[in-house]
Amino acid sequence: MDCAYFDAGRCLSCSLMGEPYPAQVDAKQAKAEQLLAPFGVGTWHPPVVSGERDYRNKAKMVVGGTVDSPTIGILDADGHGVDLQACGICSPGHRAAFGPISRFITLARITPYDVPSRTGELKHLIVTESPDGELMVRFVLRSTEPVARIRKHLPSLLADLPNTRVVSVNVLPEHKAVLEGEHEIVLTEAQTLSMRLNDVTMHLRPQSFFQTNTAIAAALYAEARDWITDLAPASAWDLYSGVGGFALHLASDDPDSGPAVTGIETSVEAVASAELSRTDAALHRVRFAAGDATRFALDAPEADVPDLVVVNPPRRGIGAELSGWLETSEICHVLYSSCNATSLAKDLAAMPSLRPVRARVFDMFPQTPHFEVMVLLERVAAA
Repeated sequence: MDCAYFDAGRCLSCSLMGEPYPAQVDAKQAKAEQLLAPFGVGTWHPPVVSGERDYRNKAKMVVGGTVDSPTIGILDADGHGVDLQACGICSPGHRAAFGPISRFITLARITPYDVPSRTGELKHLIVTESPDGELMVRFVLRSTEPVARIRKHLPSLLADLPNTRVVSVNVLPEHKAVLEGEHEIVLTEAQTLSMRLNDVTMHLRPQSFFQTNTAIAAALYAEARDWITDLAPASAWDLYSGVGGFALHLASDDPDSGPAVTGIETSVEAVASAELSRTDAALHRVRFAAGDATRFALDAPEADVPDLVVVNPPRRGIGAELSGWLETSEICHVLYSSCNATSLAKDLAAMPSLRPVRARVFDMFPQTPHFEVMVLLERVAAA
């Protein structure tokens, strides 16, 4: 893939840009195999590859420039806006939306935030596209000052972008390098975006995490279901469950069959999304709760420990406490989906009784060194 922004030095975020895609995948596979070699992976399945471009379902853009000429992209070293509206890894739906949203910023007089002077309002624009082409548009503001104008002119934006389902304002008053704040104001009647993957429909709320690459996420969840179906567990925990991708794919719509699944997630917004998906699908053997994954496991009565645990942690991994608990538990299988193979290897070293019998790389992030790797761990009988 070629990128004029990268070639001109305007954006270097995709550090592998210009490198042949097969070589990117080969390097990721080699790195995963090297990191997990000490643990004796039983079978490496071939990597699941992505389209080279247009793959992101969420565009997280910094807004700069002026109210009459806003930029949507990133900031340069001096804190000034660099416009990236033609970014090739964003979806075509994103690129089609940036122009109307830029015009709306001018119409509603939402002054872009100026980092050097710490003035203005609009910090970030977050646009998510569903597999059905619907959009969630979020404006991250310093304060609620522009909200009345956004409400007033919202019909104009919805007319220009009729595929927009959810529009919200997120308030981030602090001057710090984070994407969004805690307070969200939904401005449309619809509050969730339907994300249909395989035969599962998930409902995404504004502050809920969702995998970046829709096609690869669908492949990841389908593979997880295939691996786990072969094990036929009676019960399962989905720790770090997010909006319920793994849990909902493991569930059965037959109230008398399939595993009893419990999903645990710190984000209340994500849990609300997962519960809505569960209710809509009439899944009776699945439940979701807000809480810390490690604390939930450590506090669980021995009688409640499941046959299978699924973990899909952030880049830091599951950590020493949860790894130690899994090691000393009687859980037969662990499915570990990781976005950081280095932290995965560290966690596996703390669980020597759980051997990786299957592994697969999923290229969730083409043009970057990052990737997802999923492993199935099986308890080794004591010698």
